[in-house]
Amino acid sequence: MKHANISIFVPHVGCPNQCSFCNQRSISGQQKAPSGAEAAAICEEALQHCPKDAEIAFFGGSFTAIPRAYMLALLTAVQPYIGAGKFRGIRISTRPDAVSEDILQLLEQYHVTSIELGVQSMNDEILQKNLRGHTAADVENAVLLIRQHSFELGLQFMPGLFGDTTESIFSTAKAIADLKPDTVRIYPTLVLEGTKLAELYRSGEYEPLGLQEAVELSADCMELFENQNIRVIRVGLHAAETMEAQLLAGPYHPAFRELCESHLFYKKALSELAGKDKSKAYHLFTATSALSKMIGQKGSNLQKLQEQGWNIKVKADSKLCGRDIIIKEFIREGQKQCN
Repeated sequence: MKHANISIFVPHVGCPNQCSFCNQRSISGQQKAPSGAEAAAICEEALQHCPKDAEIAFFGGSFTAIPRAYMLALLTAVQPYIGAGKFRGIRISTRPDAVSEDILQLLEQYHVTSIELGVQSMNDEILQKNLRGHTAADVENAVLLIRQHSFELGLQFMPGLFGDTTESIFSTAKAIADLKPDTVRIYPTLVLEGTKLAELYRSGEYEPLGLQEAVELSADCMELFENQNIRVIRVGLHAAETMEAQLLAGPYHPAFRELCESHLFYKKALSELAGKDKSKAYHLFTATSALSKMIGQKGSNLQKLQEQGWNIKVKADSKLCGRDIIIKEFIREGQKQCN
């Protein structure tokens, strides 16, 4: 089921420091924090076209660290849009070290239903290098507090941070999975103008992940989470003109998740083909909705399979769903099939 948000960006407000990668004004496309009236207007407009099971989402800054009066003004302004026939609650994102019992009790009173923590890494050395200002222990403590309440828990992480390796990326993914969140977002690290990473990139001290590398790493992390029944609700930053204008380097693609899904289909096809005879032709059947993902962008998956000697045609099967695939030997008319 697709997750729906009415996104209200609160850039930088509440952040106690400037992380190495962060330029929230470019990411959100918003230059100033919204007023309560502006937040209410966004909700009013969204009532006309958004599903009623959506959440009002305050993203961009560290919501529980902003001045209390401003936080309450925003929460109060959107209360009329929660309830029967309207939206189901409020989703916020915040820092792991800005979570406390009194804050959580307050959020419950204002119908906050989901809390996302900006984890980014579970490696203290990498957190320090990227000026996060919190530790992996802060993440664990925040999760324990949140789990004592009824909130849906989301965790966000950023493969490819300054100092990251393949090993540290998968170590973070496994540590996040062990915390058993309800949802995860995967944001491969990008280099934006006006950030510390931009300085490190220009000096040659930092090299971001390549696009294909980021796709394969993110896809493997997706698979890890999904195998533990953790919903991956976002992979890659959303497309925004202001963000693209400030993008200096890194694995950005407007359809990044689609590339990851396609890679997982390719891996599954290879697994299903293992042990089969390359001298024969095959039909690969997949769900109708997954046809383009199996074929790959510009036919990339088919091309890779053909380069490895496979004679494959991809066809849709309305009885299949998700990433299910079936491979059958192609029997030409008049050709006898051997058992």
